[in-house]
Amino acid sequence: MQVELLTPKPVAPPAPPTPATPAKPVAAPPKPAHAAQRPHPAPAPAVSAATPEPDALAAASPKVTASSADAASASASASAASASQAPAAASGDKINVPPTGELRYDTLVNGVMNQTGTIHWTNDGQRYEMVVSIPLPFVGPFVYSSKGHIDAFGIAPEQYSEQRGRRAADIAIFNRDTKQIVYTRTPNSQPLADGAQDRFSVVMQLTSLVRGAPDVYKPGVTRQFSVADNDSSEIWPMETVGDETVQARDGYVTARHFMRLPRREGDRRKLDVWLAPALGWLPVRILQTEPNGLEVEMLWAGKLQTPTAAIEPEAPGTRDASEETAPAPNPEIRP
Repeated sequence: MQVELLTPKPVAPPAPPTPATPAKPVAAPPKPAHAAQRPHPAPAPAVSAATPEPDALAAASPKVTASSADAASASASASAASASQAPAAASGDKINVPPTGELRYDTLVNGVMNQTGTIHWTNDGQRYEMVVSIPLPFVGPFVYSSKGHIDAFGIAPEQYSEQRGRRAADIAIFNRDTKQIVYTRTPNSQPLADGAQDRFSVVMQLTSLVRGAPDVYKPGVTRQFSVADNDSSEIWPMETVGDETVQARDGYVTARHFMRLPRREGDRRKLDVWLAPALGWLPVRILQTEPNGLEVEMLWAGKLQTPTAAIEPEAPGTRDASEETAPAPNPEIRP
């Protein structure tokens, strides 16, 4: 950060009055005893992230909060470090959207191993599609679908659908012409904020942000997202918990833990996401806790090594998370 030094200028003395008689010359004004000194430049502020205040909820686009002086320094440092990795979004963030991949996960319900779930993810640089399928015994699969385009804020959903078992799907439409979100489940509509996400695209948006600038997301940093469900939209505060060890099917892997903070008093629905740098910051574990205490977990079932596409963003997909490399699923459902 460059600091412009403002050098004080001496003040010119007032013009002397016209003498009454030419016999007495006017005395020159006294010279200042000491010359003005240049101030020493102030030391550069230390960069430190801070948890945002609740009032940030009204912001049009979400951002990681920091003190005003620190944010400028942090932005300059992050830009220099990752300029070659990801473009800058309209919000000032670095965005690196994951490449296409068929991701496979072991699924667990209340800790009991279930069938294999999948995240179908496609990204051609302009449009994306995400389909999350979680099989549940005696109920049928829970299928969450999100599709849209990629804009200056990152992932931009156009339609989100949610189908639980044999029930009809509930759909949310992100109308970017009218800047409104409309729902099939309710006649209500809500304003569409820049950078708004749906319940599952927010996971890939978080992945894209961390891929773009991983050093920004240190323990204690909280980022706010505007997220639409199947009948309403609200702010999700996602806090960085820190790096932890996750045990997946193929072994142990280090992952960064993110936790959604309570959205309101008495909020019992939880979401925890672990992003693994060894997997190109893709989610290695996702844990959803429903208000009734039901826990649905997705745990990475591919190889624990850096996918080729994570090193080369132009590659067609995360090959090491695909069906060709992941172990065959075990169809047995434990009681």
